[in-house]
Amino acid sequence: MTKVLIANRGEIAVRVIRACAEAGYTSIAVYADQDADALHVRLADEALGLRGDTAATTYLSIDALLDAARKSGADAVHPGYGFLSESAEFARAVEGAGLVWIGPSPDSIDALGDKMTARRIAQRVGAPLAAGTDQPLAGPAEAVAFAEEHGLPIAIKAAFGGGGRGLKVVRELSEVAEAFDAATREAIAAFGRGECFVERFLESPRHIEVQVLGDGLGGIVVVGDRDCSMQRRNQKLIEEAPAPGLSSDQRARFHDAARAICAEVQYRGAGTVEFLLAADGTISFLEVNTRLQVEHPVTEEVTGTDLVREQFRIAFGEGISFTETPTPTGHAIEFRINAEDPGRGFLPSPGRVESLRIPGGPGVRWDSGIEAGDVVQPAFDSMIAKLIVHADTRDAALVRARRALRELGIEGPATVIPFDLLALDDEAFATETFAVHTQWIERTLLPRLEPQLRPAPASDAALQRFPVEIDGRRVVLGLPVGLLAGLGGLGGPADAGSAPAASDPTELRSPAPGTLVRWLADDGTHVEEGDPVAVLDAMKMETTVAAHRTGVLAHRAELSTSIVPDGVLAVIA
Repeated sequence: MTKVLIANRGEIAVRVIRACAEAGYTSIAVYADQDADALHVRLADEALGLRGDTAATTYLSIDALLDAARKSGADAVHPGYGFLSESAEFARAVEGAGLVWIGPSPDSIDALGDKMTARRIAQRVGAPLAAGTDQPLAGPAEAVAFAEEHGLPIAIKAAFGGGGRGLKVVRELSEVAEAFDAATREAIAAFGRGECFVERFLESPRHIEVQVLGDGLGGIVVVGDRDCSMQRRNQKLIEEAPAPGLSSDQRARFHDAARAICAEVQYRGAGTVEFLLAADGTISFLEVNTRLQVEHPVTEEVTGTDLVREQFRIAFGEGISFTETPTPTGHAIEFRINAEDPGRGFLPSPGRVESLRIPGGPGVRWDSGIEAGDVVQPAFDSMIAKLIVHADTRDAALVRARRALRELGIEGPATVIPFDLLALDDEAFATETFAVHTQWIERTLLPRLEPQLRPAPASDAALQRFPVEIDGRRVVLGLPVGLLAGLGGLGGPADAGSAPAASDPTELRSPAPGTLVRWLADDGTHVEEGDPVAVLDAMKMETTVAAHRTGVLAHRAELSTSIVPDGVLAVIA
C-alpha cells in the first residue's frame, strides 16, 4: 500500500489524512513535542516524533522530515501549506531520496515561488502588473529609493514567502527602512530566507485568486476563482467562491492570465495565482502560491472537486480528472476560526480549548486540527478550524453562515467569531455592492470590536526524554514535563516568564504571548507614552509593544525569551 508522509500539522494534516484514507493510502503523521497528542497524530495510521519544539527543528527541518520518511518507509511526501510546502530545496531532497513529491516540480517552485522571477514570467505572457523590482533589494536604502522614485504607498514583500508573512505596507517615507528590516526578520523566521522586493501598493484593492491544476506537461485547468479581500495584517479571514461582483470580461482576464503564467513553466499539481483588483478596475498580478491554499475548500464546495485527491492523481501519474473549468454551483464562504482577539487588534490568544460545540446541518463543513481539550500552541499558527458554508446563492450562504456561527461555541481562547458575526451584518460585505477591500477590516470594522477575556496560559507541553530498555532493546521514552513533575519532581524548573500576581503601575506588560525578538529602545532610554519599545513574535506575526507611560525604560526581559500574556517586559519609571 502507498504510504504518504504528511510534512505538516494541524488542520491541513488532518485534511490530507482523510484524503489518504479515501484513496486507500497509509497516512504517516509527524509531530513536534507539543503536538505529541494532537488530532492529526491521533488520526493518522502512523506517527513519528521530530524531537523538537520549534518550527525550525521540526516542521522546517528537511533532515528531520526525511529521517522520518526513511524510518516509516514512506513512498511519497505531501507538504500541506506553509512550512516547507513552497521549498524547492525540500522538493528536490524528497525526490533525491527516491520519494514522490506531491506538489509542483522544484523548477516550477523556483520560478514561481520567487516572486521576482514570477513577475518576469507574468510580464512575458502579458499579465497585468504594478510597478516593482525584479531583483532582491540589497538593503533598506534601495527600498527608500524606490519609494522616492515611484511614490507611496509601497509594499515590501518576502520573495520566498506567502500568507501575509514578510509583507509590510508603508505609507510614510520615514518608515520604509524599518519596514524593510521587519519584513526581512519575519521572512527569515517563517521561511528561512530573508530576500525582499518592493512594488507599488494599490490602495483599497480587492484580492482575487484563481485556482489551477497542472499536468506538468503544459496542460492547465482553471478550477475556479475566489475573493479573499477580508484580511487583517495581510492575512485572510473570510474567503468565498466564486468571487462576487466580477464581470464576465474581468473573470476571463483573471482566468486567462493564470492559465498562461502556469503553462509557461509547465506547472504540475495544485496552485493559486493571485491578483489585485483596484477600485478603478485596474488588475495587477500579485504572486503564485505553489501549493494548496488554506481557502481551497470554497472552490471544492462550488465545483465538486477534491483538490487533494487531484494532487494525488497528478503526482502518481494518473492526470487531472477533468479538462474544462467546472461551472460553479451555488456559493461558498469560508471563515478561518482563529484564536485571536479582534478587540485587541487581533492579538494572538493561544490556550486550551476547554469546550467546543461544532455546527452542523445542510451545507456546513468543519475542517479542524483541534478538538475539545486540545491546546492552540503559541509556537505555531493561531487557527483552530475552518468553517465552510455552501448554499444555492450568496444571500442564502450568508444566512446559513449566520446560523452556523451562532451555533458554534468555543470556550477557552478568544476567537474571531464576534468579528465574523459583525462582518456578516455590515452592508459593505453583505450586500450585492460588495464594497470591502484588503484594508477594510482595519479601517472600518476594527474600532467597533470589543476585547474578550484572555485565557489562562496553557501548561508547558514540552517532552523530557529518557533512555529505557524494553525487552532487551534500548528505546527513548518521551514524557510531558508536567507529568514528570507530578510524578516526582523530575520535570525540571518551573516555567519561566510567568506574570507576577502583584500589579506595579511602572511595569510594561506584554499584550500577548510571544517571543521577544527586538528592543526598539535601549535600556535606560527616556521614552514618551506611545513610543514603540519592543517587538514580539507570536504565531508567525510580529506585534509592536508601545510604552504605557512616560519615563526611563529599564529592560526586564531578555531577547529570545518566551513571554506569557501580561508578562513583564520592562519597567518605565
